[in-house]
Amino acid sequence: MLETRKKAEQTLFVFLGLWTLINIIQAIFVEVHADEAYYWVYSRFLDWGYFDHPPMVALFIKIGDTIFPSTLGLRLTTVITSTLSVYLLWKIVSRYAHNVKLFVLLFLSVVLFHVYGFITTPDAPLFFFTVLFLYIYQRYVEVDKFKWAFLLALVIAGMLYSKYHGILILFFTIFSNFKLLKRSTFWLVVVISIIAFIPHIWWQIQNSYPSFYYHVIDRSSAYYKFSFTTEYIIAQLALAGPLVGWYMYKTAVSLKPEDAFIRAVKFNFAGIFIFFLISTLKGRVEAHWTLPAMICLLILAYVAISRYTVPKWFERLAIMNIFLIILVRLILVFPIEALKKVKIVDYYFGNKDWAKSIQEKAGDAPVIFSNSFQIPSRYNFYTHSTKGFGYDSRYYRKNQYDIWPLEDSLRNKRAYFITHPDAGFEQLDTIQTSKGVYYGTWLDQVRMYQKVSVNPVVVPEEVSAGQVLELVLKIYNPYDETISLGNAGQKWKCYLEYGFKLGPDLGEFKAVSADIENVVIGSKQSVIIKASVQVPVEEGKYKMIFSLRTDPFGGARNSNMIAIKVKK
Repeated sequence: MLETRKKAEQTLFVFLGLWTLINIIQAIFVEVHADEAYYWVYSRFLDWGYFDHPPMVALFIKIGDTIFPSTLGLRLTTVITSTLSVYLLWKIVSRYAHNVKLFVLLFLSVVLFHVYGFITTPDAPLFFFTVLFLYIYQRYVEVDKFKWAFLLALVIAGMLYSKYHGILILFFTIFSNFKLLKRSTFWLVVVISIIAFIPHIWWQIQNSYPSFYYHVIDRSSAYYKFSFTTEYIIAQLALAGPLVGWYMYKTAVSLKPEDAFIRAVKFNFAGIFIFFLISTLKGRVEAHWTLPAMICLLILAYVAISRYTVPKWFERLAIMNIFLIILVRLILVFPIEALKKVKIVDYYFGNKDWAKSIQEKAGDAPVIFSNSFQIPSRYNFYTHSTKGFGYDSRYYRKNQYDIWPLEDSLRNKRAYFITHPDAGFEQLDTIQTSKGVYYGTWLDQVRMYQKVSVNPVVVPEEVSAGQVLELVLKIYNPYDETISLGNAGQKWKCYLEYGFKLGPDLGEFKAVSADIENVVIGSKQSVIIKASVQVPVEEGKYKMIFSLRTDPFGGARNSNMIAIKVKK
């Protein structure tokens, strides 16, 4: 038995070496995903929080990028923690059976594990800290010791600093074992975890809870599509393994909890999948959000299948499944011209050349892109700068570019603007890039007020259709300089406008009836003005938005999405 276990460990370490090697190769040669570039910009502005996510992904990138400022550096910490996660997963499941071959087959069959073997997004640290949480929790439920409680608290903090989805793991773990509440060490875990997470909570307070508004309010769809649910279910089957995922689910569901740890794993497995299934009723769910549940799926499937002789047909099917995944990974490393016609493949090629083409026009000047946080982030990564800026119009979602000090450095300065050929500019550059034709022009003096807050002091819950709604608006200037909303002597005009959103449709914006010509707002100061808007003539549950539009831009979203019910 000892010799068998030793051989199993040797086989595992060979696999870990190969796993690390292939991830390093991809980390070097696969061009960055646009989201990775966005999180790379996070790492240029280290903070306790960001608009979309907690800060762990920025720290992951900063560590590696400091050592190797390259695509490898961006992904280095992810590659290392991925290998550690595989080892910890083996230590978790090997308590139930020593079948390395089965473990490797199952692990390599899960598509998401390949993705986060090198791709660095918030899911990468979440993957590591979830596995580490399960590893320590397995020992904590067996032995109630201070050391396990203390380590568990630190890992919980790490998990929450990785992604907010970590709260689901904590909820379903506690729900699976209420006896934990009787342990004094459990409350120590709670206290230490909260204290460790306070800096992020304080960041949210200081920045008016941007993550809460985005994830809970802005992302909540006012309409439902049946495809939200069907796409979610199909994606979960595919990500668990396009050929063998169904069997992993089948065996995981059939396994009966035999101890507190397996019960916790099964609660998380079922709870997370069901939670996001229900979430499809209020909007689209990203397929990878269930990553923690995939970890639980692996554990349950391994324990279940290891209890009997592994079917030969399953082994053959798993090998085919793995071959297909590895093939896709190789395609992303070695470009095949015919396959580059496929959009998802082409996405990973030519980005460095694209950034170089635009930089040749813009030089060292700031470059403004519209309605994207990904495109300016890719430009920033491949120029190794923070010269790219994302102007977020009212038709686009808010993001970290609305918080970073990048806009402050642009205002009243000269910048290069990437725009559309029909934007009406007299002089427009045509830029041939590896990603198609882009158009740009110079703005001698940028005028934008993207960070200015415009919100009604009081809004009635219900209004009559078609009525003229009288409001009092509070306009706050967050900048370190005085701003004027008037247009006297200004090259680029400023307009205060409003619009109503019903379901997915954002209607036409109209001018707010208000006098802003003499509105001058001191740094960090607010002004109050009287205004009126026209309520839509059709009844429904709307969201009202206020916007400061400055030429030549499309107008920012300067207010919250203000819920208002219109009735006949």
